[in-house]
Amino acid sequence: MSLKSYFARRALILFGVLMATLLLTVLLVGSNMDSILKKGIAIQVRTEIIENRQITAGFADSEKLNQYINTQIENRIRLLGLDEPWYSPERVGLAMYKIMILDFGHSSFLTSDSGSTLVGNIILEKIPRTILLFTTSTVIISVIGILIGAIAGSRVGSKTDKITSSFAIISSSFPVWWIGLLMIFAFAFWYPIFPARATPSISPSDPGYFGSLLYHMALPIITIVLIGFGTWAYLVRNFMAGIMQEDFIMVKKTIGLKERKIIFGSALKNAAPPIITVLALSLSGSLGGAIITEAVFDWPGMGRLYFEAITLMDLPVIIGATYILTVFFLISIFVSDLLYGILDPRIRTG
Repeated sequence: MSLKSYFARRALILFGVLMATLLLTVLLVGSNMDSILKKGIAIQVRTEIIENRQITAGFADSEKLNQYINTQIENRIRLLGLDEPWYSPERVGLAMYKIMILDFGHSSFLTSDSGSTLVGNIILEKIPRTILLFTTSTVIISVIGILIGAIAGSRVGSKTDKITSSFAIISSSFPVWWIGLLMIFAFAFWYPIFPARATPSISPSDPGYFGSLLYHMALPIITIVLIGFGTWAYLVRNFMAGIMQEDFIMVKKTIGLKERKIIFGSALKNAAPPIITVLALSLSGSLGGAIITEAVFDWPGMGRLYFEAITLMDLPVIIGATYILTVFFLISIFVSDLLYGILDPRIRTG
């Protein structure tokens, strides 16, 4: 199978997965979304009419005004096609189309820092902050983990290998929220080097907001890296340990090549496909943030947005955030498949 055919097939499969996910989402929340949409329209229409004094002045009593408002609500619902059952093919198709074009509607309870209730604006505001914190942490974790893991995997049974394996087991045993609380206590209260809250106290429109954001994110990044790089190092160590026993590595050792060149030039290159796959999935997963971690550090990202949306049952926000993260996840899988297919042509056979 050619590389183009392989990529085309993978793209079609992932697109089918996205469509199936969209359909399942719409079917699961269709009835709830239907009632939320109609309620939102009723509130919107009622507010528009009541705030318009020219309209309200034309009614002698409140009963006739309410009748007029109800009529306008029904007209608006009919105009938007919401008078059809939510499970009708037209409604389901329209809902899937709107989600695909990132038209998630208005949030029921949440707003962006600028006061917008559009779900797209809220998510667009949160994603850069999550990328700044969690994607930066993931990249740092990956770089440190790959370097330490490559060295440990090339020296199985050495002190470096034993320390790496022990640290991976210990660090992965502790929940990140618990370590986060200890780090806040140690470096925000005992030794007040960093602020306890990761959310800057100044307004996002302030010129010094970005610098303040970098300072506030220092402690969360240190905590996430401290917890995560041991597991990454252990993962790479296991990949490298098997490759270092291969015949072509033994030949390179026999002919006297430098150890560094063997490790980073040959062994790590052959371990690249699975490492790239894990890295791509880790980066896409990091875009979702971490609900508990962001709650502990009060970081204004996607994780805390999820927490607030779930707490308030704000379905438009939940659906919008889930769709965006699903798209990122599928893109990361496609990119990893692309790189995997280039680095290891064997997977394109069959």
